[in-house]
This record gives sequence, structure tokens and C-alpha cells, in this order.
Amino acid sequence: MFNQYDDLLNVDELCEVLSIGKNTAYELLNSGEIKAFKPCHGRVWKIPKLALEEYILFNSGLKR
Repeated sequence: MFNQYDDLLNVDELCEVLSIGKNTAYELLNSGEIKAFKPCHGRVWKIPKLALEEYILFNSGLKR
């Protein structure tokens, strides 16, 4: 799933995959619904591809 993306996605890629806007993306990241991190206390979110896949599976009802 998502082979065209690197192992760590940025917010723009997250928006593209989920077809959401940046405000929604930041809400998901800030709430912890999608596991992500900011390296070295930076400002840029990094989203592990596996965390995104888990979020999609959980919210699709395929994984409980």
C-alpha cells in the first residue's frame, strides 16, 4: 500500500493520501489519532507510513 511514498510522509502527502485538507491533517496529528513525530523539536511533522496504514485499516473497520 502506498508504494510510491517514502517510509516517512509529510503533511502534504498525508493530505493527498486521505483526500483531506491541511487543517484536518493537523487536527489528526495534534490529537494523536495518527501517530507521528517532529524530529529534533522541529516544526515539520513526519508520519510513518505504517502509522498511516494502521489508521486507515482501523477506521475502515478492517482492523479492531
